[in-house]
Amino acid sequence: MRERIRNVAIIAHVDHGKTTLVDAMLRQSGLFRANQALEERLMDSNELERERGITILAKNTAIHYGPYKINVIDTPGHADFGGEVERVLRMADGALLVVDAFEGPMPQTRFVLRKAFEVGLRPLVVVNKMDVPNARPREVVDEVLDLFIELGADEAQIEFPVLYASARQGWASPDPDRPGDSLQPLLEAIVREVPPPSGDPDQPLQVLVTTLDYNDYLGRIAIGRIFNGVVRPGMAVAVASRAGELRPGKIGRVLSFLGLKREEVTQAAAGDIVGLTGLEAIEIGETVTDPERPSPLPAIRVEAPTIGMYFMVNDSPFSGQEGRFVTGRQLRERLWREMQTDVALQVEPTDSPDTLEVRGRGELHLAILIEKMRREGYELQVSRPLPILRERDGRLEEPYEEAVLYVPADSVGAVMERLGPRHATVLEVEPQSGGMVRIRAHVPSRGLIGFRSELLSETRGYGILYHVFDLYGPYVGEWRSRPGGAMVATETGTTTAYAIENLQERGTLFFGPGVRVYAGQVVGEHSRPQDIQVNICKEKRLTNMRASTADVAAKLEPPRIMDLERALEWINDDEVVEVTPSSVRIRKWPRLAGGARPSAVAQTTRLS
Repeated sequence: MRERIRNVAIIAHVDHGKTTLVDAMLRQSGLFRANQALEERLMDSNELERERGITILAKNTAIHYGPYKINVIDTPGHADFGGEVERVLRMADGALLVVDAFEGPMPQTRFVLRKAFEVGLRPLVVVNKMDVPNARPREVVDEVLDLFIELGADEAQIEFPVLYASARQGWASPDPDRPGDSLQPLLEAIVREVPPPSGDPDQPLQVLVTTLDYNDYLGRIAIGRIFNGVVRPGMAVAVASRAGELRPGKIGRVLSFLGLKREEVTQAAAGDIVGLTGLEAIEIGETVTDPERPSPLPAIRVEAPTIGMYFMVNDSPFSGQEGRFVTGRQLRERLWREMQTDVALQVEPTDSPDTLEVRGRGELHLAILIEKMRREGYELQVSRPLPILRERDGRLEEPYEEAVLYVPADSVGAVMERLGPRHATVLEVEPQSGGMVRIRAHVPSRGLIGFRSELLSETRGYGILYHVFDLYGPYVGEWRSRPGGAMVATETGTTTAYAIENLQERGTLFFGPGVRVYAGQVVGEHSRPQDIQVNICKEKRLTNMRASTADVAAKLEPPRIMDLERALEWINDDEVVEVTPSSVRIRKWPRLAGGARPSAVAQTTRLS
């Protein structure tokens, strides 16, 4: 049976077509009826994934191709979710490296390929999006080869097989000039090029847990690969923690994957990927093993987080009005649960019982966590994201990112001016087809916080930014993150058109009329560097000449809507974002226990 199993991970840069390719494989596998209505991006089942069009969580499925069972692991492409990629690659014996036929290798392509090499995988390259008019497959294959050589691939890895595909149209071909009519060439290449899994069913049981799921009926489901042995329902096992400690357990059900379903089976053997129930306290990175002959596997290691921020109990004047979970105990419990499934997340206590420091792989990584919590009914306050600094040989260092930008040719100068104050080093400027220019730069991680909105503004919405963590480099000191100060409300009330009309010439407001605000809330960005106090609730007084509603048709400019990510990018060190299930507000930093503001986040996240 093991000879007929193939475990393959699909890895790529964001938006290069991984999930669409998995969709096409599932549709052509015969698992669905011909007239069955199916959504796009079948594997992106998470609500946030569908809204944003990105994969956040790694997922696995399986299809049958003749006598072979192909376990497919779909991984995220965004750099902030690299922890998901690192932990699931241990389940695979091969990888499909999907590369856009126009863009070619991108920053995240380098990251996922390096991780595949570290675990000894030999990638099969799929040049996707061959249906786009500006595809350049031959040049892209040469760029992929250069990347393989740069990353130190061995001879077997450099001799990588190549297929050309259109995941959207559902075909693959070994010839770039001759489109195929199905994905059969890809499935044949997987069977031929990906080795069968190693392992011995007669050896002591070893299952490495790489993913956790939950079902209201089955409880916690531990998903992982069987490296050795056989697992059956009801069998007694030992669970080895990441520290090597053993505790007893008992398997409930054994679930096998097929398409979008999980099927209960009577046993599964070495080489397969399964879900196990009955082990309620199990965590990612632990090993399910034989209690008589325990043999723990090496724990999963991921790269350290690079961005830190405070998560605090909401103590604003409007606290408790919109959320169900508002206490410090509920906040700690929720973050602890998240740490059990997100291996790239770290949560540390602070001097205040109502404040926790949360560290992640990037701004989007933490923003997704906050968005999930607010949809679950949590209220909280969060500080500005700042880099995790470290000391080496007496010198302070901060994380740097490799950034790739695509901008219109007439916006290159303006974008360069924006990059300069953020201490970016431009490495390459290369014209592209369609009047676009590709800029590759080396930027401190904090230099990219808030940069995306500036890029969209300077390029009239046409700019594209990709980035991935590169290395730790010299700390470049402090710099001003935004040009304008804050407009801070002086009283609690409802915003009025009269007040907004008088204030909008002094800056950009975040609200229109009829919105409840409180004293200390930030209601706009001042056109000058300093903060100012404003009364955005001021009403026109009634006189004996005319009513207070006269001239009600005020000429108001559209407000700048501050969603969660834009608010996190905008705030300074002395401001926080208040997040509730129905609102996102910005306020000046609240007084914590003892009436003193804690030291700067950059200090608390410093690592030695």
